[in-house]
Amino acid sequence: MSEPRTTIGILVGGGPAPGINSVISAATIRSIMGGCKVLGIQDGFKWLMIGDASKTKPLSIAEVSRIHFRGGSYLGTSRANPTKKPSDLDIVFATLQQLGVSRLITIGGDDTAFSALKLDQQAAGRLLVVHVPKTIDNDLDLPYGIPTFGFQTARHVGVELVKNLMVDAMTTSRWYFVVAMGRKAGHLALGIGKAAGATLTVIPEEFSKRPIRLATLVDTLVGAIIKRRSMGRNDGVAVLAEGLAEYLSPEDFGGLEHVERDDHGHVRLSEVALGDVIKRAVEQALKEFGITTTVVTKEIGYELRCADPIPFDMEYTRDMGYCAAQFLLDGGSAAMVSIQNGRFVPIPFESILDPLTGRTRVRMVDVTSESYQIARGYMIRLSADDFERPEEMARHAALIKMTPETFRARFEYLVTSEHGGLATRPRGAYP
Repeated sequence: MSEPRTTIGILVGGGPAPGINSVISAATIRSIMGGCKVLGIQDGFKWLMIGDASKTKPLSIAEVSRIHFRGGSYLGTSRANPTKKPSDLDIVFATLQQLGVSRLITIGGDDTAFSALKLDQQAAGRLLVVHVPKTIDNDLDLPYGIPTFGFQTARHVGVELVKNLMVDAMTTSRWYFVVAMGRKAGHLALGIGKAAGATLTVIPEEFSKRPIRLATLVDTLVGAIIKRRSMGRNDGVAVLAEGLAEYLSPEDFGGLEHVERDDHGHVRLSEVALGDVIKRAVEQALKEFGITTTVVTKEIGYELRCADPIPFDMEYTRDMGYCAAQFLLDGGSAAMVSIQNGRFVPIPFESILDPLTGRTRVRMVDVTSESYQIARGYMIRLSADDFERPEEMARHAALIKMTPETFRARFEYLVTSEHGGLATRPRGAYP
């Protein structure tokens, strides 16, 4: 009598990201070729947490061999959090045992990674767990320069949207404030803004003082609009990272107590009208300076999350799915998948924890990097040069009927190191 085959479970947590189906497909194919059965678990931890073993389906090679072309998640997803209570983790583990799952692949962002870590600890060696890092926010703690899967596709689609808005802005002489997804970090906003050549991009990492004052954001944008006008242009596109909302001073933002939070305690930023709040404040400030302009807000994020993956993410995620399955087949556990210099490198769960918070570390944009300084240099926003060149400062000041001294008193604080405004525009930068 032959021994029962090992069953590998696959589940997806958190928000969608392009490439999920590629991971599912590659992991399934490799697992089956390795002699295992594969069970797709629907909607992340949602049903496992209540002991419902019915929301699963066996996966076959024929079933998944072509799903890597499509966006979304073949297994669905949810933000259900099994780490709130130890009893929830007990139920999840018991349900997996009931299903015969002895090895588990989780696909998700930092919250799902934390859930995988806690489940691994709860199982104490009775369940092998590997996590595949996924998020369009690009904020999981992978080595510098290695993207989370889905980010490149989201940036690609976002650039197309911003490119069209830039043409519309120039055609109609208006400004767009584009709020790009990114719960804490500004990677996606910066990636879109830099690649598209948007007028400027504003991310939370550039502000060393916390909380960020709304007046500082407003002055940053007003200063950019003034500078742009002094260059003969009445249009522009500013890309804003949605994570700015989490760092804004509650007294300026009216508080976030009324905003719903998800199962992991995060503010649902989609319900925070960041663009509208900033737009109204900027329009009021411009009115006081005698400037009339049309400002339109646009939020992008949901348009990016379920896009069909570009070839980069298709190839990248097929590698990750294969490596996740192979890691489990080799008896590995308690690690996150990474591909470094073309090779699989498991990142142990314990190394992704922030010792201060006890949560998974979040990778922020390195504003000291040359990559960021290049991005800043090409933005149209007030820089140190504007205050070091009297003729430029006088031109900006005259536009809003100020003296150069008054203009300096109002705006020069934006270019101090305290506010991340040290970059100057390289020669040849486009207007």
